[in-house]
Amino acid sequence: MDEKTVLDYRALFEQTGECVFIIGLDFKLITANPQALRLLGYEDHQLTGLPVEEIMLLENVDQREVLIEKHSSLSEHTLKKKNGSMLPVELSMSFVHNALGQPAYIQMLARDVSERRQSEASLKRHTRALSVIGEVTASLFRSSNIEIKLPEVLESLGYAVDVFCCALLDINKSSVKIQTQWVSFDTTIFDITTALEPFLETITENPTRVFSVTGVRIDNVEIPLVSILVIPVQGMLGFWGFLALFDKQNQLSWLTTEFDAVQTTANLIGAALERLHYEKTIRLSEMRNRVIVDALPDLLLRTDLLGQILDYSVHPSHPLYLPRESVIGIKLSELWPLDVVNMIIDPEAQGAFVAAHWVYGFSLPNHDQVFEARLHPISSEEALIIVRDITEQARLDQMKSDFINRASHELRTPLTSAILMAELLQHGGTQEEMAEYLETLMHELNRQKNLINQLLLAGRLESGRMKLESARLDLLPVLTESVQAVKAIANTRKISIKLETDQPSINVLGDAGGLSQVFINLINNAVKFSPEGKTIEVLAAQSENGEVRISIADHGLGIPPEAIPHLFERFYRARNVTVAEIPGSGVGLYIVKSIVDELGGRIEVQSELNQGATFIVYLRHST
Repeated sequence: MDEKTVLDYRALFEQTGECVFIIGLDFKLITANPQALRLLGYEDHQLTGLPVEEIMLLENVDQREVLIEKHSSLSEHTLKKKNGSMLPVELSMSFVHNALGQPAYIQMLARDVSERRQSEASLKRHTRALSVIGEVTASLFRSSNIEIKLPEVLESLGYAVDVFCCALLDINKSSVKIQTQWVSFDTTIFDITTALEPFLETITENPTRVFSVTGVRIDNVEIPLVSILVIPVQGMLGFWGFLALFDKQNQLSWLTTEFDAVQTTANLIGAALERLHYEKTIRLSEMRNRVIVDALPDLLLRTDLLGQILDYSVHPSHPLYLPRESVIGIKLSELWPLDVVNMIIDPEAQGAFVAAHWVYGFSLPNHDQVFEARLHPISSEEALIIVRDITEQARLDQMKSDFINRASHELRTPLTSAILMAELLQHGGTQEEMAEYLETLMHELNRQKNLINQLLLAGRLESGRMKLESARLDLLPVLTESVQAVKAIANTRKISIKLETDQPSINVLGDAGGLSQVFINLINNAVKFSPEGKTIEVLAAQSENGEVRISIADHGLGIPPEAIPHLFERFYRARNVTVAEIPGSGVGLYIVKSIVDELGGRIEVQSELNQGATFIVYLRHST
């Protein structure tokens, strides 16, 4: 070549984008252009003189001839970099001739095809993954047990995208919870949590990333590099966790289409988990409804417009219980009187159930209880009837009514007397008359105040607004003050109150104010129900089981046996007390029982008619 040609070739050799190697006929490298040197990581002087086998994978010398034979066509080979790594390239080789037309050296052009190969591999993997994903997700949605099928989906996805582990995870900034996982058959020991720990905060804030971690042990062997892809699993209802893929090499730098394939899988899994959530919710709702129905103390009837029983549910303890099979299909009028049925199912309704209906306080033959029935339309032709035993509520309502009447009387009587005394005081009189009017006025006002205080105290106890603090205290001063508080009333009827104890002090756990209410009420009742001139005994001592026993005994009317179980109920008054027209509100003993219970004690009653009654309070002893 002439000098100009050589210069032109040198410029082309230096500036071309291709990697150019100049090889002697002895297959030793003569030189390479800068692009080729950068490709393999050599300096020019390091490459010069090296046998071609140093940069090409040739098993023997015979393969040199093969290269010469293929010199006119493109072929793919693998070059070795200086650091030992392999690089796939596309090669073309040609002879450069001298002026005589004889081969002088070999020119080898190399093109890096690693990205193309990676793209081709990714495309194949993507196609395979989509195919597998389509098959397994179809089977997932056909499955009646999604939880068992999910590991199969992860396994298929793992093989499809060529990773060794797939897992569904719950991840927050401090912990990992594995829902389901698959690990390839050739991997037995792999700690997902340890591999993810360095990235938890990043994952929760910015998922859909590839993380690389070094030093992870798999089957007790430390792996230089593990790549991790984490993708959020979304559904129509929201977020269902993360899908994580683990690879033993840095192969997770995928194309966007591959990320889309895995994201598609994550979304399909999210839809499946949503279905699983719906199914669990429905099962739980059905179970909850059944438990609620079974636990209800009521009788449930589903009927049509003619009163035919379509469904029936009742606990065996209900007073109207009948075996279910004996009532389905019959009419309600065959069980209950027609007038009761007509109150519940209005025969004059306009051919449809349109509104809820309530019947309160009816009785049935051969039953002592009182019932209420609530009808709730299900449709225009069906209704649910709920029948409840309200005997206790009816009794309480009657007691409330009686109490209102008694309270009205009790409040009106002292108020009427007080007004009368005020009028007499206003008109004047002798000094003795004025003193008598004033004393009567004060007595009636105090009587009214005490009744109001009792009602307020009962309300505070019932609402929980009265707080009692148990503390160590000496009971005897409390008893002494309680006796003194009632003594004035007792003296007016010549009744003496005797307090006895065999100890100088008795320590209990209690509340001084609360215990005063208890003993004033009990001693006052003893005075109220005792004839004139009798004695009331108040005894305090430590019992054999370590409790403190306080008894208040009178010698009055006594309590009928049938009344004793109801004594401490709100508004209750024994019949003999009512007949005797002894004033009272019916809340005093309710207050006593509430306070004693609150302090961890108990109260008992012993009585015989016309022989008197003894109330015994047991309190916790404090050493």
